[in-house]
Amino acid sequence: KLPRQQVGLERGEREENVRAAFRVPAEAEIEIAGRRVLLIDDVYTTGATVRSDTKALKRGGAAAVDVLTFARVLPGDFRADESATI
Repeated sequence: KLPRQQVGLERGEREENVRAAFRVPAEAEIEIAGRRVLLIDDVYTTGATVRSDTKALKRGGAAAVDVLTFARVLPGDFRADESATI
């Protein structure tokens, strides 16, 4: 089951939304077994997606997971009364 969109979700909701949402298909495990994997995330908000992906990659046999992100959302970047929150 695919997770729903993360936009507008609070930290706990984001964690729950992506919990066990990702996995390495059995046929791909040989590709990453024992390797260092680079995970690229466009926007790091709460880290929920990165944590879930990293767990899946490690369960799939990755020796290490490095993360590259292009943008970081910091607490206070959006006001509570804004309708377009992250």
